[in-house]
Amino acid sequence: MATAARLPVVGPGARDLLRRAGALSPVLAVLALLLVPGGGGAEGGTGGTGTVADAASGLLVLVCLVRVARGGARPLTRTAAVVLGLPVLGICLAAITSNDPASSLPGVARYVQVFVLVPAAVLLTVRDRRDFAVVAWALVGLALLQGAVGVAQYLTGTGASYQGEDIRAVGTFGATDVMGMATVVSYGLVVVTGIALGSGPGRARTAALVCAGLLFLPLVLSFSRGAWIATVFACALQLLLAGPRRAARVALATGALGVVLVGGLGIGSDLVEERITSITRVTAAPDQSVTDRYTMWAAAGEMWRAEPLTGVGLKGFPRYRDAHASVALSSGSDTAGAGAGFRRQPLLSPHNMYLLVLSEQGLVGLLALAGSWTALLVGALRRRGGTGAGTGFGPGSGPGADCALVATGLLVWQLVDFFYADIGGPSTVLMAVVLGLAAWWSLVGARRA
Repeated sequence: MATAARLPVVGPGARDLLRRAGALSPVLAVLALLLVPGGGGAEGGTGGTGTVADAASGLLVLVCLVRVARGGARPLTRTAAVVLGLPVLGICLAAITSNDPASSLPGVARYVQVFVLVPAAVLLTVRDRRDFAVVAWALVGLALLQGAVGVAQYLTGTGASYQGEDIRAVGTFGATDVMGMATVVSYGLVVVTGIALGSGPGRARTAALVCAGLLFLPLVLSFSRGAWIATVFACALQLLLAGPRRAARVALATGALGVVLVGGLGIGSDLVEERITSITRVTAAPDQSVTDRYTMWAAAGEMWRAEPLTGVGLKGFPRYRDAHASVALSSGSDTAGAGAGFRRQPLLSPHNMYLLVLSEQGLVGLLALAGSWTALLVGALRRRGGTGAGTGFGPGSGPGADCALVATGLLVWQLVDFFYADIGGPSTVLMAVVLGLAAWWSLVGARRA
């Protein structure tokens, strides 16, 4: 008598992973949909692009609200509610005092989405360190895919235009959002650095080192100076927090990798050297992009001096820019390549989040928003020595990622990058997810076994 064929039995570890993926599916959907090429331009400041990932973030918030209403998820603690809700004060005050409150309403929605609702929803959705690890590794997966597309663009000459050649790696974000892939890859590199420096299982740390090697090249080929600087700062802090001996080993390995990829193989070496050198030429012989940035920074400062407490209003920077900018400001930046034709991209923000908030929301808005971020960073640093902090997940307890190093690195990367960038473009919703992931560790995770 023939024996009936049996389906393979799914082990308990796989079942647990599937259950977690199901519970985290609203968050994972936001990450996955960032692979969908965006059709719109990347508006700076409070502008939005209306991508499918943005729609998925709205669904994430809705699902979280339903879970809370049904009692299936824990509510925010008082501290978490204050820290995450603090930006609302400056946002609403700037909208109310704006000379054109109606035009400020889209900015209110965007800021609340990015800095309040989505981070709070992620914080409520992540239940423990295993959930944290699933989202962190999903972020690494997204970075690897975007990085692979970016490297292919460089090798085949199908990337965004850079110095007359279509070689700039931008992933699926296109030429109008050249910071998109650089941001995603940087996040992934910071995550795997935290995992590699943590105390999790050896296989997880080995996998993290491999991923770091794979992500290094697309970050270099993004030619994004701001992303390079933020990544160096974040990873350097992670190395210091992990201890001097481990920091020295990883630093040597990273340096050797950079020499092989850029120096030995000659991948973009001349262009990379020129780009790095341009960082130090901000006063002697700056290029037009640097001149435009400093001009817009000065214009943002003038707007703040005109309205020091509440700013000129959300979405007010483009309206008041020409009245405060000098004649050194160009009409826009040129974008082309990556499947798009030549386009003159208008300069709608100062490309500095702190100055954007200061000019549009005034001192009250900047203190509220920066105060929330500072509280998250201080909490992440203080809780490094808390229960289970710095120990990874341990054998048999899920993917090995050190939550403290990952969360601290992500926060530091974002706060440093805000000196060179602001919100706008499809990758903005990913920043909201990252802030929520870091907020979970800072406000909740370190106290959970």
